[in-house]
Amino acid sequence: MAARWWSGRPMGVKPVIVCVNRSGEPVARRAATALGAPLHGRAGRTDSCDLTFPNVLDHVRTLFAAGTPVIGVCASGILVRAVAPLLADKRLEPPVLSVSDDGAVVVPLLGGHRGANRLAREIAEALDGRAAVTTAGDLSLGVALDAPPPGHVLANPEDAKDAMAAILSGAGLRQDGAPLFALDDRAGSAPVTLAVTEAPMDGGPDRLVYHPQAVTLGVGCARGAEPEALWALVQSVLTEAGVAPGAVAAVGTLDLKADEPAVLALAARLDVPLRLFSAAELEVEANRLANPSDVVFAEVGCHGVAEGAALALCGAEGHLAVEKRKIETATCALGRAPAPLSGALPGHARGHLALVGIGPGQADWRTPEASRLIAQADDLVGYGLYLDLLGPLAAGKPRHEFPLGGEEARCRFALERAGEGRRVALVCSGDAGIYAMGALVYELLDRGALPDAARRVEVMSAPGVSALQAAAARAGAPLGHDFCAISLSDLLTPREDIVRRIRAAAQGDFVIAFYNPVSKARRTLLAEAREILLEHRPADCPVLLAASLGRPDETLRFRRLDALQVDEVDMLTVVLVGSSQSRLLPRGEGPAMYTPRGYAAKVKELP
Repeated sequence: MAARWWSGRPMGVKPVIVCVNRSGEPVARRAATALGAPLHGRAGRTDSCDLTFPNVLDHVRTLFAAGTPVIGVCASGILVRAVAPLLADKRLEPPVLSVSDDGAVVVPLLGGHRGANRLAREIAEALDGRAAVTTAGDLSLGVALDAPPPGHVLANPEDAKDAMAAILSGAGLRQDGAPLFALDDRAGSAPVTLAVTEAPMDGGPDRLVYHPQAVTLGVGCARGAEPEALWALVQSVLTEAGVAPGAVAAVGTLDLKADEPAVLALAARLDVPLRLFSAAELEVEANRLANPSDVVFAEVGCHGVAEGAALALCGAEGHLAVEKRKIETATCALGRAPAPLSGALPGHARGHLALVGIGPGQADWRTPEASRLIAQADDLVGYGLYLDLLGPLAAGKPRHEFPLGGEEARCRFALERAGEGRRVALVCSGDAGIYAMGALVYELLDRGALPDAARRVEVMSAPGVSALQAAAARAGAPLGHDFCAISLSDLLTPREDIVRRIRAAAQGDFVIAFYNPVSKARRTLLAEAREILLEHRPADCPVLLAASLGRPDETLRFRRLDALQVDEVDMLTVVLVGSSQSRLLPRGEGPAMYTPRGYAAKVKELP
């Protein structure tokens, strides 16, 4: 079978087959088997699916928001209604396809030029059905000119739209170079040329330039090398070889350079994968090097980095196209594979650790970015409850659960796992940078007590809806003026420091969000905080007790400050205490707590 449309993509996500009833289940299973994809079925209406879900619209919307291609064995309208609120940019949205219950028709609804049309034909072939492709270019030519086969890139995708319009309006068509598409030349006025070349070439609406990616780029550099210096070297080598940047399939280097800014910037500039090799893996290529160096071997354990990486990337049948070229701070070499490279590449990727805040737990409050990072992850790390809240996004992924109290072990494991070249999501409730694992990850990196590979991973953080934001939104607008957050846990912070911060916040008249207000062993700090606050704000100051936010057992209770009782609060509760200006406004749907910003006084000053 042909290479999967998602194969070889650095962040490719396997499609999910969604089945909503038993009548479509046999077809759904056949499609899942043909694609090697998981099958999700509606609970109570399907029998043998890999994962079940209670609500079709919510489930499809969650998958789509995560960037997961969805193939629904159901009516097209169900899928349309599910994803409609999320549609924004067709260049970024994953494919969505519907399949009739009998498998006779496969309809690509979204993402035709992002693999949906190709995927529809593959499914139709497996089901002996018909792909109902409606994209004009596909209907006219049977291919999408802006979606070349794996291992090739279109130099300027923006040219394809005008070129396709010209062809549909009667322009001719001819292919120049090795045919890329199964197309015959067409007669017509002002023909559009499809040029396939690794050389630099100007394109436009009348000439689409495609580059076969058979060239590999190996680089090495001194620590702290200037990115522009490396880029200038690479440009000169590509020019010398007559190779366009788009013909480069990947950048390779020694794994010790995984976090080198110049190398990272180079791969980003070329928009190709960065592949890393150990010294032992590069030393395998020693007999093929044109310029082996004992000096390099003594320093890093292999006889050549740039040439070795270029050769390792292009494989045993490849060869050096340009020997090592060097400047004072960097080296590079070009390799050439016997055919364009697609699919899995040799070496390993730079490790990636995503600090993911999933909000209080409700899927609707999880950001699309957080969902995408979870979907793209090879491993999920976190407290078991938080991983459970991910629902379908966690299906089939390795879960590494750590108990409360095991935070440092949790973060260390996530970093070390990412150091193996994997994509890891460290899952936190709320926002990962607010009373969660974000700070501890950076503290471990700062301490330096980690394996080298773990210290070189990429770390990024996806913002989440914090508990104080969720509580405030449910309450009304209590954070409308200055506010602060204080944790009442004295596990890591001395009690006297906590009390000092409470007094300062009370004197400053801040709205306060109390995190970790009580535990089984710690019952007095909240009561002490109440007494301190009563010295500075009125007894009827409004207080919100918000528990299990975003979950089925969510509860909101409003209290006067003088009536706040410790026994009403647990570790799943966020306590929001208003300032002296906060108000509780009676409303038909329930009271609203807000803190005025001062606009009323401003209005009085106006003439």
